Amino acid sequence: MSTLSEAQSRAPERTYSRWASLVVLCAGTLMTILDGNIVTVAMPAIQRDLGFSGPGLAWVVNAYMIPFGGLLLLVGRLGDLVGRKRMFTAGLAVFTAASVLCGVATSQGMLIAARAVQGVGGAMASAVVLGMLFALFPEPRELARAIAVFSAVGAGGGALGTFLGGALTQALNWHWIFLINLPIGIAAWFAAVRVLAPEQGAGLGRGADYPGAALVTGALMLTVYVIVGTGARSLTATLLLGALALALFVAFTVRQARAARPLLRLRLFRSRLLSGANAVQILMIGTMFGFQFIGALYVQRVLGFSELLTGTAFLPAPIAVGALMLGLSARTIGRFGAYRVLLAGLVLIVAGMALLSRAPADGSYVADVLPPLLLLATGFAAAMPALTGLAMSGAREEDAGLASGLFNTTQVVGGSLGLAVLSTLAAGRTDDLVSRGAELIPATAEGYQLAFRVAALIATAALVLAAGVLRGRRD
Repeated sequence: MSTLSEAQSRAPERTYSRWASLVVLCAGTLMTILDGNIVTVAMPAIQRDLGFSGPGLAWVVNAYMIPFGGLLLLVGRLGDLVGRKRMFTAGLAVFTAASVLCGVATSQGMLIAARAVQGVGGAMASAVVLGMLFALFPEPRELARAIAVFSAVGAGGGALGTFLGGALTQALNWHWIFLINLPIGIAAWFAAVRVLAPEQGAGLGRGADYPGAALVTGALMLTVYVIVGTGARSLTATLLLGALALALFVAFTVRQARAARPLLRLRLFRSRLLSGANAVQILMIGTMFGFQFIGALYVQRVLGFSELLTGTAFLPAPIAVGALMLGLSARTIGRFGAYRVLLAGLVLIVAGMALLSRAPADGSYVADVLPPLLLLATGFAAAMPALTGLAMSGAREEDAGLASGLFNTTQVVGGSLGLAVLSTLAAGRTDDLVSRGAELIPATAEGYQLAFRVAALIATAALVLAAGVLRGRRD
């Protein structure tokens, strides 16, 4: 009887530690997600201060995205081998230190180099989080709640970053969009060391395929580089670099099929859920990331909003996402199943993008931006937790870190691809109209309309793919 009483008295403590661990993981993830979006609104101020050219300014974003996207798969696997807690805490430390270097940067080279180190730290911290979540919450109902909380932080963090970028840049200066990470990072690191349970990895000897690691990291970095720089180089150069990236992927696949201890077990891709969910995510995140970037430009360049007002205009998105994910997502998935909830969310995203594609040059925020913004937020709040659950349920426990890294990698690839395609289409359409004598603001609005129409088509492709490939998973 005393043993049972002791076990019952310890149960609340175990529950608390798991949910406290979730808070820590969310805090670390929020910091890296904020950083991916907080820079957007501050770009003009950074350009004025450090004297970046137009093409050079893009490297403030690219220098972060390339190592972040390129390393996610590798560090996800290494997290399985050395311990996910070690990888997460090391990533927080690297990211926080690099953020300080970004904040005190006084030259273009210093800022770009620090952003690259930030990307390394962000990859280390982000790649293992989903694997840790699935280990912390093995019970399906609690796992659904945990994923809802985590997805709310991730989805809301993107739009919140736009607001904070505008607020900090206008109230103080652009340096503070990076320096704000210092107190958050220190607090998250100490909390992670104290709260997260120690974890014994499988050991580097069980999967440390260094030639394979070099091939896949090079392939992923080159892929992200090709995507983010599409508009800045010739078509021939883009195709050649793309062919080289494909060749590296092929060499990596051959290596994994023959290696005694492969870095990536190819059987992972036999899971229809895992492969299909990652493919759907590339399309969905491409749509949403393009919306965040181009939507902010529409509000600034067409509607004439200031930096702070632009950030404020996007605040309804994280509020709606957070409220829906925390209040309804887990219960909705539990009642209707992840498959149905995912499809419903994608339908709302398609509707939101189609409505946004009608935003005119003489539009208004309340009539032309806010309604599609709320549709997109609602759709994403429904789709993202469902998609995450479907993807990770297709991986074995020993591959959880790798599957987490893969899921995060497709987010980066999808976001980079969506931004590159949609921004190139918008700019090309605007330049063409201006060259024919059209006024700048109407031409800019038409360019954004084209981008939003294409985004609606991409979201439709995600819906069709999900309906077909994930159809068997209804529970």
